[in-house]
Amino acid sequence: IEDIIPDGSIVDSGQYVARLDQTEISNKIKDKETELEKLETQVIKTRIDTSIEMRAARDELINLKYALEERKIILEQSAYEPPATIRQAEINLEKAQRAYEQAIKNYQLKLDKNRANMQDVQASYFQAKRQLENLLKVREGFVVKAPKSGMLIYRRNWDGKKMGVGAQISTWDNIVATLPDLSKMISKTYINEIDISKVKTGQTAEISIDAFPHKKLTGIVAEVANIGEQIQGSNAKVFEVIIHVNEFDSILRPAMTTKNVILTKEFQNVLFLPIEAIHTEGKVSFVYKDNKKVEVATGESNENYIIIKEGLKEGDEVYISIPKDTDGWPIVRLNSSEPSQETKDRNSKSNG
Repeated sequence: IEDIIPDGSIVDSGQYVARLDQTEISNKIKDKETELEKLETQVIKTRIDTSIEMRAARDELINLKYALEERKIILEQSAYEPPATIRQAEINLEKAQRAYEQAIKNYQLKLDKNRANMQDVQASYFQAKRQLENLLKVREGFVVKAPKSGMLIYRRNWDGKKMGVGAQISTWDNIVATLPDLSKMISKTYINEIDISKVKTGQTAEISIDAFPHKKLTGIVAEVANIGEQIQGSNAKVFEVIIHVNEFDSILRPAMTTKNVILTKEFQNVLFLPIEAIHTEGKVSFVYKDNKKVEVATGESNENYIIIKEGLKEGDEVYISIPKDTDGWPIVRLNSSEPSQETKDRNSKSNG
């Protein structure tokens, strides 16, 4: 890329975008122009040589025809001459006839040969001319113009660097920049291998933009990668997830950083706590409450909250962080107090 307008520029259809280095193709065009000039000279020379040669052949043919007519007259006038003279006149007429007939054949052969030669020279000329026209057309593409209106976004190469002035463009991947449709945006995020099984297409998502923390958008999970990727500097694997943004907002720009919260499951009318309020000893999960360690049965969780199935009721107050001097606090097990409704139901089913 020899020149390109700034990244993020707003362009109209047909507006100049970039110019590629034309050194190599200009050299090819120059060579092809030189070749075409030589072929054009060769076409002219071949046409002149052919004209001269065929004119000489036609003149020879005319002269032989006249000679043949002269021999016919001489034979007619020797009707009263001695037999030897008549015979000589007949022989001379036969020679003249053969010479004329052979000249006609030779003339046709020369004509066919010169036509074929002329066609070969002209074919080479027109082939070179088409090649030159194609090269000129290709060179026009070295000046890149916007195919439509939009915002110009630089491409990035394999190491993530923007492809600006000096970047190499290959013939099999000749995209200089992109003009994304800003009315249809996506948010790309990565989910760790532990949680990826929870993410499905069609799930809703809340999208926030780092540059505008108070701006919230919604989206739908559109694609979930089947193959994980390695995070640089870590052994962890992540999976790419594409979220289609539902709303159009003029503040959105390509390459903005977003935070994506995907709703994988929803629970109604459940008791829940901040996840940092849950503590463990061995296999027992408990909360600090009323100078006791109260065992709880937990359910599913997200990064902030966890469902409490048993052990607490709505309105109970528990410690978020570990209080001081808890070594003597007793553990109140679930089965040491009145059984929960869930436990009663299980026992009822067992007795049945």
